[in-house]
Amino acid sequence: MQIGELAKRSGITHSRIRFYESIGLLKSVSRRSNGYRSYPPEALLLLDLIASAQKAGFSLDEIKSLIPPDLQNWEHDALIGALKRKISEIEALQARLARSKFHLMGLIREIEAKSEGLDCSENASRLIARMQGDKRSQQDLAPKADMVTKRKRPRLQLRQPASAATKKFP
Repeated sequence: MQIGELAKRSGITHSRIRFYESIGLLKSVSRRSNGYRSYPPEALLLLDLIASAQKAGFSLDEIKSLIPPDLQNWEHDALIGALKRKISEIEALQARLARSKFHLMGLIREIEAKSEGLDCSENASRLIARMQGDKRSQQDLAPKADMVTKRKRPRLQLRQPASAATKKFP
């Protein structure tokens, strides 16, 4: 099958198909005597696999490392391991997104809770002060890494000579 037919049947552009060939994802491409590319029927299946894997969040490098040279001989354990790792990555992303959503919803509640007589700039100042207070509270509760894992080292203090401290500049 020529590139035009493959592009039409797969829904993938000519340039994308050539790109996949150039990076080694499509390996079984032959050239006819006229220089046209000739793709085997498995190329359509391979393009579908690549598109599905990309939709699932796999990078082209990850896909390249997983797809065997012969589509009939998959490395079962490697494939299962990669799929499980991708699920873990998705779960971690979901957790980060949930924290971000929770934070933004709290911010909306705080903004909407402004007192009746408070203008926008005063409300912004109130929110900033509250966020800084929350940040300080979290820092106070967090264990100090240097105190837990390291001995305290004496600080090097640079002292100003007495003459410099009393000297006045114009």
